[in-house]
Amino acid sequence: MPQPTLPLASDPRRVAYRKPQPWGMAPDLVVHGVMTSDERLWAPVAEGIWSRPLHLSVSGGHYTHVLRVRRSGVLQRHRHSGAVHAYVIRGRWHYLEHDWVAEEGSYVFEPPGETHTLVVPDDCAEMITLFTVHGALMYVDPDGQSIGYDDVFTRIDKYRAHFEAVGFGADHVRQFMR
Repeated sequence: MPQPTLPLASDPRRVAYRKPQPWGMAPDLVVHGVMTSDERLWAPVAEGIWSRPLHLSVSGGHYTHVLRVRRSGVLQRHRHSGAVHAYVIRGRWHYLEHDWVAEEGSYVFEPPGETHTLVVPDDCAEMITLFTVHGALMYVDPDGQSIGYDDVFTRIDKYRAHFEAVGFGADHVRQFMR
């Protein structure tokens, strides 16, 4: 005779953790509708390029965002002070300094210290990639001379200005900060 199915509450695997979380721990961050069609949530970076913030870690010095590009060509040349992780959601891109192409479904790890030139191919109508950037992107000329930088703090400033301009208010960015 088959054993009766136990009610879910009597299955110890289905009982929630009963103790408190660590004191001082930051709350979870859940961003619904990441690929939203609400254009106000996409901050312009340059012509044909937008960024959707997901996580802005002021204590860890890193940020996670979705980069959406709707133009081809060279986007930027930069050097990393920290590691970068990327997952290509749509389209493809490559670096002039490498022989590989990051295509839809690809994961890319970029080590600290790497300098490269990001390009979206001419036949790619839209590129969307999830990036987690640790430290700064230092924008450089072909000989490595600094021409600017971005880090979590400059990103926060840009997102604040954008959200203010589109009517959400500058503090809209706080929901992404941990």
